[in-house]
Amino acid sequence: MKVKKKKFKDRALIQKRLTLVVWTIVVVFFILILRLSYIMIVKRDEYSSRAEEQWTSEVSIDARRGRILDRNGVELAVSANVYRVDFDLNSVRQYLKNNSLTNADIAGKIADAVGMEENKVMEKLETKLASGANAGSATLIRRIEKESADKVNNLNIDGVIVSPDTKRYYPKGEFLAHVLGSTNVDGQGLTGVELQYNEYLSGVPGVRISEIERNEENLSYTISNFTEPIDGKDVTLTTDSKIQAIAEKVAEKGLVDNQAKRVSIMVMNPNNGEILAMVNKPDFDPNNAFDGFEDFSGETDGEKLQKMWRNSLVNDTFEPGSIFKVVTMVTALEEGIASESDTFECGGSLQVGSHTIKCWKTSGHGSQILPQILQNSCNVGFMELGARLGAEKLNEYIKKLGFGSITGIDLPGEAEGIVKSTNSISDIDLATIAFGQTNTLNALQLLTAVNAVANGGTLIQPHIVKEITHKDSNGNTIVDKTIEGKSTENVLSEKTCATLREYLERTATQDAGAGTFVQGYDIGGKTGTAQKVDPTTGAYSADKYIASMVAMTPVDDPQLTVYISVDEPSTGVYYGGQVASPLMKKLFSYIFSYIESPTGKASYSISKDVVIPEIRGKSVEEAKTILEENDLGCEVEGEGNTIVSINPYPGTTVKAGSKIKLTASAKSSIDNKIIMPDLAGTTVEFAINLLDNLGLQYEYEGSGKVVEQSISSGELISSGTKVKLVFKEESEY
Repeated sequence: MKVKKKKFKDRALIQKRLTLVVWTIVVVFFILILRLSYIMIVKRDEYSSRAEEQWTSEVSIDARRGRILDRNGVELAVSANVYRVDFDLNSVRQYLKNNSLTNADIAGKIADAVGMEENKVMEKLETKLASGANAGSATLIRRIEKESADKVNNLNIDGVIVSPDTKRYYPKGEFLAHVLGSTNVDGQGLTGVELQYNEYLSGVPGVRISEIERNEENLSYTISNFTEPIDGKDVTLTTDSKIQAIAEKVAEKGLVDNQAKRVSIMVMNPNNGEILAMVNKPDFDPNNAFDGFEDFSGETDGEKLQKMWRNSLVNDTFEPGSIFKVVTMVTALEEGIASESDTFECGGSLQVGSHTIKCWKTSGHGSQILPQILQNSCNVGFMELGARLGAEKLNEYIKKLGFGSITGIDLPGEAEGIVKSTNSISDIDLATIAFGQTNTLNALQLLTAVNAVANGGTLIQPHIVKEITHKDSNGNTIVDKTIEGKSTENVLSEKTCATLREYLERTATQDAGAGTFVQGYDIGGKTGTAQKVDPTTGAYSADKYIASMVAMTPVDDPQLTVYISVDEPSTGVYYGGQVASPLMKKLFSYIFSYIESPTGKASYSISKDVVIPEIRGKSVEEAKTILEENDLGCEVEGEGNTIVSINPYPGTTVKAGSKIKLTASAKSSIDNKIIMPDLAGTTVEFAINLLDNLGLQYEYEGSGKVVEQSISSGELISSGTKVKLVFKEESEY
C-alpha cells in the first residue's frame, strides 16, 4: 500500500510539473507573441527606419536663395555659384571594400583637394547614427570654389558627391547693410530682410535618396528617389539705390565731420509709407558679417556684434527733444486751442509748480506769435501749449499718431518706446513732454507721424519691401505678393496739416533757423537737440546729445520726408541747427540733382521753383535761350523781334517747365512792371544777382540768409524800385 501510494504521489507530482511547464510555455509564447506584435505594429516604423538607414543614404539639396533687389531691379543680394561635397557613406564603404582600401587611404586625398585637415575628413567618414550604427550620409564641406570641386571629382571615389551649392553675396558690400542683414553658414537669415523674409527667400530644399544595390558588386548604389529643390523667391525693396547712395555718402560725412558715435538717415515717401533710403553709419559688410565688431561698445563679443548689426532707426529708442514740438503744435492746431496771432511771452524760463524749467535760450525770446515759437523752438511757448491742451488731450494725439506702439515695419526687432500713461503725468511731465522730453520713441515712429502731416492726415504703416516675385518656366516674372502699409485715415485734418506745413517752411527758410534752404525747392523742417540720459545715474548727461532734424518737400504737396540724427557729436557743437541741418541741406541738394536728371524725372515728380527772369528788351531768340536755361518754355505773339511784355511778370515764381507768354513788337515801348520775388532764406549772392537781373535797387545789412525784405513778396512794383534786405546767420537751434 505504501508503494502504491508513493507511485500515485509521484504521478501527481509529475502531472503538476507538466502542467506548470505547459503553462510556462504558453506564457512565454504569449509574451513572445505580444513582443512580436509590439515590434511589428508599434515599433515597425522605427526598426524599419533603422534598417533602411543601413542601406540608404539621404542627401539634402539646398534650394537657390532668392535675390534681394531695389525698386529699380538693382541686385543687392544674390546667390553666387559654388559647390558642396557630401558623402554617400554606404557607397563609400562599398567602394573601399571592392578596392581593399580603408578610410585612411582616401581621407588624405580628399583633405588635400578641399583644403581641410585630414582628421576632420576622417571624422565625417566615420559618422555614426545616434544608435551607434554607421550613418548613411554626411556633409563634408560647403561653398567651395570650382577649382576644389574639380579636384574632388578627379579622385573618382564612389560615394564622394560634388553638387552645386550657393553662397550669399552682396555686390555692393556695406551698402544698405542694416536693411539687408546677413545669413548664417547654412544660408539662413540672421538679421534684416534676410531674416524677416527668410521663408520666401529660402525656397524648399530637395532631397536625393540612394540605396545599395546589394546583389550587384559592380553597382555600389542607385538613386531610388529624387526631389528637385524649389528656388527661393525674389524680394524687391522699396529703396532707391540712387537715393540710398546719396544718404550713405552724407551719413559718412556727418560721422567723420562731427566725430559722432553714429549718424542715421531715413528717406520716405509720405504718401504710401515706402522707405526710399535707410542708413546707419558705422555699418558692416554683410559678406563678412562677423568682422569688425571689435570697434563697437559692449562687455562681451556678443554684445559688440549685436551693436554692429543693430539698425538704430528701428531698434533704438530715445527722447526726441525739440523735434517732437511738431507733434505738440499739430495737436494745438487740430484742437483749436491756439491761433496764428496768439502771443507767447518767453523770459527764458517758466515756473511749473516748485520747479523752474529753462528755455534753451536762457535770455528769452520775448514776445512771439504761434509760428514763431516753432521757428525759435521756444520751450516756454510749448510748455504753455502743453498746459492749454492738458495731459489727456496731448496723450490722445500722441497715441493717435502711433507713439507707444510699434509701427509694424517689416524689419525685425522694432522697439516700442515708452509713453507715460495719462494718470501718471504730473504738471512737470506735461511741460517736458510738450517740448520733447520724458517720453521715448524710435525714429521710424517719429517720421511716420511727420508723414501724416505731410500727406494731409493719414497715418500709414511704413514698409521696406515692395513685392515678392518668382520666374515661371518661361522666364516671366510672377508677382506672388504685393506689400502695402495699413492706413488710418483722418488722424488729422487736411487744413491743420497744411497750416503746419507752412509753419515748417517758415522754420526752414524765412527765419533761416534750420538752414536747409535749397534754391528752387520748398522745404519745411524742424530741428531737435536731445540730451541723452546717463544709464548709470538716470540723470541727463552734461555732454552727450542727439542732434536731429525732420524735413519734407515740396511743402504744398510733399513727396519726400527725411529724418537725420547725429548721435553724440563730439566737436563742441551739438545743436540740431548746427549739426543736422547742414547735412539735411547737403542731402537735399544731392537728391534734387538726381531728381532733375532724366532717370530721376522718370521716377519722381518734384518740380523746381523758378523765378521768371527779366527778358524784356531782348530779341526773341535771346529771350528763348534765357528761358530755356531757366527750365522754362514760352509762346511768342506778335510780329516784331523785340520782347516788350511778358506774362506772368518777371519776378514771379513758377514751376520748372512752365510756359511763359511773350509779346514781340517792333515798338520801343516796354512794360516795366515787376513782381517782387520771395527772397526768404536765400544767400546774399543769390539775392543780389536776382535783384540785379530784375533791375531793382537794393541795400542790405547783416550776413547769412535773408530774414526780412522791405517789400513783400508778390507785390507789383516798377523796375528801379529800391528794396532793403536783412540777413541773419543761421540760428543755433
